[in-house]
Amino acid sequence: MLTGQGYTSLCVSNFKHSSVIISDEVQTALDEGRGVVALETTIVVHGLPAPTNIEVAALCEDAVRESGSVPSTVGVLDGKVIVGMSKQELERLAAPSLEVAKLSARDIGLAIGLSQDGATTVAGTIAVAQRVGISVMATGGIGGVHRDAHNSFDESADLTALSRTSVLVVASGVKSILDIGATLERLDTLGVPVVVYGTTKFPGFYRSDSGFEIDWSVATARGAASAFLAHREFSPTGMLLANPVDSEQQLDAELHEQALESAFDAARKLGVTGRDVTPALLAEFSRFTAGLSVAVNRDLVIANAKLAGEVADAMSQSSP
Repeated sequence: MLTGQGYTSLCVSNFKHSSVIISDEVQTALDEGRGVVALETTIVVHGLPAPTNIEVAALCEDAVRESGSVPSTVGVLDGKVIVGMSKQELERLAAPSLEVAKLSARDIGLAIGLSQDGATTVAGTIAVAQRVGISVMATGGIGGVHRDAHNSFDESADLTALSRTSVLVVASGVKSILDIGATLERLDTLGVPVVVYGTTKFPGFYRSDSGFEIDWSVATARGAASAFLAHREFSPTGMLLANPVDSEQQLDAELHEQALESAFDAARKLGVTGRDVTPALLAEFSRFTAGLSVAVNRDLVIANAKLAGEVADAMSQSSP
């Protein structure tokens, strides 16, 4: 059973078939107007190998707490949305034998209605976050337009979710396996502001600079919070706060290009399509770089959680 001590159950009358279970820690923080950061579970279940995945999840939560906010890891178990998963629940969700689905915003209601388990993507996580009153999320890199989208029409639902969900997402740009330029154009068309932290160079996930310049930049978490709060007065969209990986921790440029070429070649040979493409490419990145890409992913997602916690804390102090 998922209800009981340590949780508050939230049922919404206009969505009668769903239920959301919020941990007492998260609910108390929301009631007190403190900063809360939503954390996805797809990166834990599908993005990082064991046992690194559970270790990184714990370190992300620690980073959020150290920055003055409360972490809220989101996932679905037994058809219940858990907002603020315990370590035991996260380990259960990430168990290889479970083979849980990746839940985008469109999938959450189906998982609830069919009493399924699932790990939330960026799109799924911010859909839940907005519903319960969480305004900030942290992840590694958002999804975007795939490089062969002119043939496959493959574009992540993260982009459209950001266009209709008023949540600030802290990420190290978009994954470098994607078409970064096309993704930025789509975000522009969708009305989603992109702001870079500490620079004007848009990050490329494993690399601190993707080669694209961004018009808007902030130097502090408080500046990001102020910008997003003002944005909310005029637009219903979310915001992408791009936080580059530390230049000393980024993947070597030549190694990155070689791994990228190998990843695309492997994906073609496997014949993967749709949502299976990204995991296959990242797995090949890890193999080709002998785990170095996993280490970079680990470092950047923890840094993003820390910055997200600082932004959430600043927003809580700025809100009336």
